[in-house]
This record gives sequence, C-alpha cells and structure tokens, in this order.
Amino acid sequence: MKRFALILGASGDIGRTIAKQMADEGWSLYLHYHSNALNAFAQDLSMHHPQQEFIPVRGDFTQDSGAEDVASQVFDCSCVICASGHALSGLLQDTSSADQEALWRVHVKNPIETVRLLSPYFRRHEKSYVIFIASIWGETGASMETAYSAVKGAQLAFTKAYAKEMAPSGTRVNAVSPGLIRTKMNAGLTEQEWLALEEEIPLGAGTPEDIAHAVVFLASGKADYITGQTIRVNGGWLI
Repeated sequence: MKRFALILGASGDIGRTIAKQMADEGWSLYLHYHSNALNAFAQDLSMHHPQQEFIPVRGDFTQDSGAEDVASQVFDCSCVICASGHALSGLLQDTSSADQEALWRVHVKNPIETVRLLSPYFRRHEKSYVIFIASIWGETGASMETAYSAVKGAQLAFTKAYAKEMAPSGTRVNAVSPGLIRTKMNAGLTEQEWLALEEEIPLGAGTPEDIAHAVVFLASGKADYITGQTIRVNGGWLI
C-alpha cells in the first residue's frame, strides 16, 4: 500500500529537498506549489522512483481559498509537511495590513485549514504525521521581523495544541525550527552579513538537507514517541 504525503511549499529550497528525501524513503507525494510549476520535478522523481506517485497540486496560499484548492486535489494522505512561506522584514510601523494578512494566510490560516480538511484521511492509517517548518524567530523573536516572528510563533503554539488533540488518534504533530539556512529566501543577505551571522553560530549556517533530515526522521516511524515538540536545527545558535 502506497503512503502519501503532502508537502506544502514543495517548490522552495527546503520543500524540494524534503521531497527528494521523502521519496527516497518510499513516500508517494503531493507536491504543492503556487507560481513555480513542479511538473518537471515530479517527472524526475518518477524516473528515480517508478513504483511511487508524484502529483503536483497548485494553490495560492495568499488567498482565503488556498487550502480548499489544495485539499480538493488530494485523495489520500497520512503525512502533511508545512514548508510553505515567505519572509518579511522591516519595522512593524511600516508593515501594511495587507502584508500582515498575507503572512497570516500563508504561514498559519491556510496550512492549518489544509490539515483540518485532510484530517479525515488520517483515520485510515494507524499512524499519521503533521510537521511544520517553523523558524528560530518563532521561538526567540527577531527585531525588524516582528510580524514574521508572530506567525512562526503561532505555528509552534498550534503544534503543541494539535499534538494533544490528535495523539489518541495516532497522529504525531511536531515542528522543525531552522536557524540560518542557505536558501533563496536568504539570498538578500550580503556576504558580509552572512559572515557576521555565521560568527554567532557555533556550527555556522545550515543547508536544506539539514532540515530535511529532521523531517524524514519525524515521519520515519523511528520517532513515534515524539509529539508536540519543536526540533531545533540551528547549529547551536539558540540552545
């Protein structure tokens, strides 16, 4: 029997890397994207894993209908990995209401609504998994990224509460909290800024592979006594 996972934000650096590693572990995947189509990526995964299925699903999480659009394209699922999102920096006084609404929809409302809509599928399976890719800033907060820190903190609060709610049903709910990761989302940092940040981090900056390893472990069956937890993958930046 095939195991299906939905990866929200599969077109991003972290989401794509998670998809590759989950495919290596035998999962069939629904690959969510908004503007960067994933047909070629899905075909490449199919070539390497011909016994599995890889299905691109489109949905705009900046819109209220994003979760419904995605859920309507999914027909079985025992794992949801929420890796969609975008950063927003600047003073809070300069952050518009529209920007805040978009952050809330992309990071909180639509991922949670997707989980809600797909949760009936979890009952088909003895074990199921929900994993959020959160952020170090959701734990400790970041100046100039106040609104972003707030939505990431909301993800961590949801993880704790939903883990308690779903444990009797066999669903494990956890979050992975990255530190400084070399992705396109951080491409705006200058090399000097990178060096300054890495001086603060005992193990330096991480890679998308570091985050994917933690996600795959949580969904592997080897971490089934872990739920409601935030797994820090930050190179010792926050201990």
